[in-house]
Amino acid sequence: MKGGFSAPGDYIYFKSQVPLHKIPIGLKQWRYYDFGPKVVPPLICLPGIAGTADVYYKQVMSLSMKGYRVISVDIPRVWNHHEWIQAFEKFLDAIDVHHVHLYGTSLGGLLAQLFAQHRPRRVRSLVLSNTFLETHNFAAAMPWAPVVGWAPSFLLKRHVLSGIRDGPHEPFIADSVDFVVSQIETLSKDDLASRLTLTADAASIGPLLLSDSFVTIMDTNDYCSTPQQLKDQICERYPGARRAYLKNGGDFPFLSRPDEVNLHLQLHLRRVGVEPQPDLVRGISLEASGSGGGGSDGDDGGSGSSGKQNKGKEDGDDAPKDDMGSSGVAPPESQPPPSPESPDSQHSDSQLLGNAKLGSTGAEYLPLQLLPAIFEEYQYLIAAYTFLHFAREFSTLYLLPFYLATLYIKLDWVSCQKFRHAV
Repeated sequence: MKGGFSAPGDYIYFKSQVPLHKIPIGLKQWRYYDFGPKVVPPLICLPGIAGTADVYYKQVMSLSMKGYRVISVDIPRVWNHHEWIQAFEKFLDAIDVHHVHLYGTSLGGLLAQLFAQHRPRRVRSLVLSNTFLETHNFAAAMPWAPVVGWAPSFLLKRHVLSGIRDGPHEPFIADSVDFVVSQIETLSKDDLASRLTLTADAASIGPLLLSDSFVTIMDTNDYCSTPQQLKDQICERYPGARRAYLKNGGDFPFLSRPDEVNLHLQLHLRRVGVEPQPDLVRGISLEASGSGGGGSDGDDGGSGSSGKQNKGKEDGDDAPKDDMGSSGVAPPESQPPPSPESPDSQHSDSQLLGNAKLGSTGAEYLPLQLLPAIFEEYQYLIAAYTFLHFAREFSTLYLLPFYLATLYIKLDWVSCQKFRHAV
């Protein structure tokens, strides 16, 4: 990892355009980004131990511009899995979201599966990346888990960083590691202790009522902190899930391989019946991009929807929030039918894959659609830099000979004086 870190240009632009929401719900403080048309069922991104809501900024910007709604959240300070399920459900109620599609990496993938297991009515699909089904291996590697709350901050950070492979990396992977390390520095001692406790807390994912056809498994084939044995268990648990393997990308493919990850997320959302609304993207203002919860502005902006409209789409699916009711079986209408794999859709999938392969070979860090806006915002800075560049070139090429001539005359005069004194 590099000694110094400077934020990428597209991240700075993201921070200037997408508001960060902070809302207290009970005793929990939720920190999240919410961007995209509100009439679209949201994709909620859950990070791993080392992640924050900011690590998914490339997905928020790219997918929202295609007409999807993306919510990226921080894992709040919870100390067991039951508390997580209750806290996340209250968060969804607070932002007026009923049905969700969850994208979880590492610990976030485990939490997504737990919520899908215990609140099946609310989860429409899952995207799982480099994650696991049970926590036994991690608990065995951290025997001091019972006293993690009393451990000093530097020890917790060292333990989290020990799970990230340290160089040599390919440049795009090294940049992703540097970014995540910078985010770890923003986490408090209690935040780290909470996440490590969730990783070591005894848990095992039981059978899900969600069909395998609504699950996508997206893993990297090079290396990551999740052992391959645990990733294989995920594949065995969901044999009918769609596989989306990335040749490389390390622990954080959403940062190192954003074009490919965004493509697979887009294909997944389309497969499970989520229709984007690109015609509403232009109308999205910063005030309307957030949810109706506290910490940001209202819902009556340019996205063309409000919390009331969202409620109307819940089609009476307000059954008891605790799981399935007495029968223990999800009603057929609780899951949307997958989109049929027609020849047209297959052709479109191959076209998207071709576009992704072309896009992944060039500059990966700045989406092309952002370039005009950035150039417009920084045109004066670019002009000033260009002028200074040419001024320096002029000084070098035209004024340097005069300086050398003056220096020669001075040296010649000094030589004459010394000769006079010698005579």
